[in-house]
Amino acid sequence: MNKDIKLHQKDLPDGIDFNNSDRIACDCEFNGLNFDRDRLCLVQISSGNNDAHIIQLNRENYNAPNLKKVLTNKNIKKIFHFARADLAFIKKYLHVDVENVECTKIASKLARSYSSNHGLKDLIKEFIGTDISKQLQNSDFGGKLTEKQLNYCANDVIYLHKIYNDLIKILIREERIDLYNNAIKFIKTRVDLDLAEFSEDIWAH
Repeated sequence: MNKDIKLHQKDLPDGIDFNNSDRIACDCEFNGLNFDRDRLCLVQISSGNNDAHIIQLNRENYNAPNLKKVLTNKNIKKIFHFARADLAFIKKYLHVDVENVECTKIASKLARSYSSNHGLKDLIKEFIGTDISKQLQNSDFGGKLTEKQLNYCANDVIYLHKIYNDLIKILIREERIDLYNNAIKFIKTRVDLDLAEFSEDIWAH
């Protein structure tokens, strides 16, 4: 597969607004998983045409108005994998709520009850037939990016469109689509709970 990978500094360039797309795939890279300590480094976006726009953010001010406009556009569906983490970092550092969110991890847990493996690598292997490497998952995304890192970042978004489509088909077939849609409605609240440091299951006894 030939990938069209573009690296942008600080923000999406003018003229790339995805207004002609009804949905995009999104992902983020951080310095770690603690949003109070570790900072948001990258946001990746794919329109679904084997493209990946990788935005390396200015971590001094996170001034990215074009990117924020896309993320808050209610007419564009945003497909994440494990949206909970990405949305928390976006809200913490970009100070916006992402609108019209979908999550392939939630969809996988509800649709693929035949499996206990719901990582993106597992989904790509099952639905795309490609065994990708996640070796660079724990690499440093805060500095100058290597070609291997850029390719890794692209892999995290270019496959999400097809995976999402296939998972939705299963959810509809198994009559679990309403469960999924209702779970998605809760994501913003779950993110706000995380940011307020309520990480435990508030529904537990």
